[in-house]
Amino acid sequence: MIWIVDYANDELCPDISRTTAFFNLKGQIMQNYEKARGKTSRRSFLGQALTAAGTAIAAPTLVNQATAAKDTTQGSSKGEMSIILNINGEQRNLDLEPRVTLLDALRDRLRLVGSKKGCDHGQCGACTVLIDGQRVYSCLALAVMQEGKAIVTIEGLAKGDTLHPVQEAFIENDGFQCGYCTPGQICASVALLDEVKRGCASVVTPDLTRPPQLAELSEAEIKERLSGNLCRCSAYNGIVAAVQQVAGQKPPSPVADVMVSEFKETPA
Repeated sequence: MIWIVDYANDELCPDISRTTAFFNLKGQIMQNYEKARGKTSRRSFLGQALTAAGTAIAAPTLVNQATAAKDTTQGSSKGEMSIILNINGEQRNLDLEPRVTLLDALRDRLRLVGSKKGCDHGQCGACTVLIDGQRVYSCLALAVMQEGKAIVTIEGLAKGDTLHPVQEAFIENDGFQCGYCTPGQICASVALLDEVKRGCASVVTPDLTRPPQLAELSEAEIKERLSGNLCRCSAYNGIVAAVQQVAGQKPPSPVADVMVSEFKETPA
């Protein structure tokens, strides 16, 4: 319905004539459209036939090109690099993105799950491994940067069924409780002993010109050198004792000293 404004009476009024003309015009347009659809000219038929033939000829080539382009795009989108890592004396081939950390490569790709993911920020030390004899937080090291280096994880310390001396000392001195941080603690302890053998000093070494020897390594030195490895179960006493045992020292007795004193009443 078409409406017009009656300014004399200030109101809207239906315009019957215009409405009728509009619907008549619409009906004619629809009739002409239906007639046009029912007719096919010789020119349109030839055009449709040629289009179909061209599509049939070109389709295989276009499909192959599209498939090749898709494969190329997918390969480049992964952005992986082929690398070879020397892990526990074995050459391991990997295809990794440059952003993958050594910890993720060890755990997710190689299934070496001894190295633990604790904080994933280099703050707890649970992921500690040895790279060229140096202790490294594997959660902060990119895997692609470790080619040509000797990587040793907790799985590579033992020789068959023979445990590493540090591993044995941890067991004998109860240097763990839940065991989650233990792989990192053991790797850090192995590196600590090697550092002392090489004459490396620490921040608590009293004389930097005379670094400590294993036989005289103090408890303060051990605690400072292992301060980057946290144990939420607080098994630090056993960890220090384990390092002292491997260093050739006599670790303290695990039996607790009980201090007993008589109560003395204080005079008022």
